[in-house]
Parts: sequence; C-alpha cells; structure tokens
Amino acid sequence: MIKKRKKSYIPGFLKLSSPTTSIPKTVGQKAADTITKWAGSWTFILTFIFILILWMALNSFWIIKGKAWDNYPFILLNLVLSCVAALQAPIILMSQNRQIERDRVQAKYDYSVNRKAEREIEDIQKQLNRIERRLSKK
Repeated sequence: MIKKRKKSYIPGFLKLSSPTTSIPKTVGQKAADTITKWAGSWTFILTFIFILILWMALNSFWIIKGKAWDNYPFILLNLVLSCVAALQAPIILMSQNRQIERDRVQAKYDYSVNRKAEREIEDIQKQLNRIERRLSKK
C-alpha cells in the first residue's frame, strides 16, 4: 500500500520570495557584478599571471634580439597594470556597495519575518494558556 504524502504546512509569510530578488538592476550594475565575478575568479588570476609572464618573456627575448617594444623596466606593462587597477577598483567597489544594499534589505526582511513569527508564537502561547485554564477548571 502506497501512502500519500501529507502536504506540509508553510505559513504564508514564509512563501514570499526574498526581497533582494526584486531589486531592479541597471545595465551598469549588471556589468559591475559580472566583471567583479570574473575578476575575483581563479581563472582571471591565472590568466592574468600567464599574460604577465608571456609579456615579460617575449620582451626579454626581443631585448636580446634588440627589437623590444617595452624595454627592461617594462614601463608599458606598468602603465597597463595601473590602468587595469584604476578601472577594476571602482567596479569592485560598486559591486560591493550593491551587495551591502542587498544585505541591508535582506536583514530588514529577516527582521520582519522574525517579528511575525514571534507574534504568532505569542498567539499560540495565549491559546495554550486558555486551553490549560479551561482544563484546570474541569
């Protein structure tokens, strides 16, 4: 005999989706989140290290041949790295600010859910107290 599963009761206030999913994103915010996700990955770090090593190896090889495009202190490489850092830092900060805003909204939502649960527990406690009083009178 196959038993039917009982549908579990989920209070209405818990059925709501997280309010952070309803926060609209602008194109710039989506781009900042995507770039931050990519720039914070091991793929990016390893690719960047590979490019740096390749740049220095090719330049060193061409220095020996006398045809280098970026001589030893690698001034052009330093300029490129500075530009990457100058652009990457504000983008990461924008993404972090968005995460802080999402966390704030989520904390506010969690607080309201907890307050509602507390009120419901108080109501249940009052009902239990009434039942207990009725049973003790008998």
